[in-house]
Amino acid sequence: MLDILSQFVLYIGILFSLIFVYKVVYILIAFRARREKHQEGKEVPLRKYAFLIPARNEELVIGQLIKSIKNQNYPKELFDIYVIADNCTDRTAQFAREAGAIVAERFNQKQVGKGYALNHLLNVIETDYASKRYDGYFVFDADNLLDENYIVEMNKTFDQGYKIITSYRNSKNYDQNWITSGYALWFLYEAEFLNRPRMYLDTSCVISGTGFLVHSDIIKENGGWVHHLLTEDIEFTVSQIIKGVKIGYCGHAVFYDEQPTTFSQSWKQRLRWAKGFYQVFMNYGKELFLGMIRGKGYRFSCFDMMMTILPIVIVSMLSLIGNALIFLLVPFEGKGLIQTYLIGGLTGILWVYCLLFGIGLVTTIMEWKKIRCPGWKKIVYLFTFPLFLFTYLPISIVALFKKIEWKPIPHTVVKSLDDLRSRS
Repeated sequence: MLDILSQFVLYIGILFSLIFVYKVVYILIAFRARREKHQEGKEVPLRKYAFLIPARNEELVIGQLIKSIKNQNYPKELFDIYVIADNCTDRTAQFAREAGAIVAERFNQKQVGKGYALNHLLNVIETDYASKRYDGYFVFDADNLLDENYIVEMNKTFDQGYKIITSYRNSKNYDQNWITSGYALWFLYEAEFLNRPRMYLDTSCVISGTGFLVHSDIIKENGGWVHHLLTEDIEFTVSQIIKGVKIGYCGHAVFYDEQPTTFSQSWKQRLRWAKGFYQVFMNYGKELFLGMIRGKGYRFSCFDMMMTILPIVIVSMLSLIGNALIFLLVPFEGKGLIQTYLIGGLTGILWVYCLLFGIGLVTTIMEWKKIRCPGWKKIVYLFTFPLFLFTYLPISIVALFKKIEWKPIPHTVVKSLDDLRSRS
């Protein structure tokens, strides 16, 4: 039995490697993609956009976001800012109005979540502001900040024909602790070493929560915002890829995001994400699989999304269960085997740690100047980055069995773009 379990764990490890080896290839492709020169000077049509900002008790940060939008190097008459104050008990609506946004308020304790708030806001725009006729909609969270050229850069990519575009996600509080840096480093890796190579290979990128643009035609075809699973961003991504829509990436459009600061907040947020990934797989897994087989021009995108929403958790869990059973059986098979299997188990953990450390190292080196954090902290957080990702395993296991509801994460980091740029 011990030999059988050992072989099982070995094959699971091989399967894990085979499934994700293409993401190592992504890293290699990213270096080539980054060497491509950014096209400057080409004139593109200036389109009209609306910013959609769902906000729940965000009075501390909403003003800075609106200020960063109003300071865009883009004609002011070609964009409007809409805030949906969703079940707020503070002065979010008041502060957003004073900052210059068009504000709608929503109070609904049954339909809770970002997706419902977005749909309500889109209905308000369609009813009260139909004459404005926007070409596209930007979606942002209230804690975000935008670089002054954000719209300009996104408009260039929009002109290439992409109907959905995601952007470069940096962090407002990378330097706060190992949790905030863990999030931030992953989002930098996701932007430059997953989405950039996808864009280079002409396959579909992935929306990640906030900082994206959607063509008005997509909203009309969908009948508003119809995605209400716990991870509405991934649900939206998968649903569009299945339809054959290609999602683009604009690495020159930069925005800053606030990360949870405590492990308790992080646990709750990532528990929701893990549960949401399961929901997406259960609802769209079959269509993704069929897309992998029959999809015309988007088979790889379906495969890529399938690998994103499922295997890492299932494969890791099978490996964990296999190793647990081995350690339970070892004492009965012979005391001399305990040390052998213990060393083997620790070697496997070390190998994964080194792999994740390597991902963090490459990302940190390549994005060094863009990370708003003292140099010594950038180095220290390289070593805690794999530990942050390891915590996804117990989170994913709990998410399998626990009922989870959407809950807001408080945002308290009040910074301007000047504050961020003053940090080395």
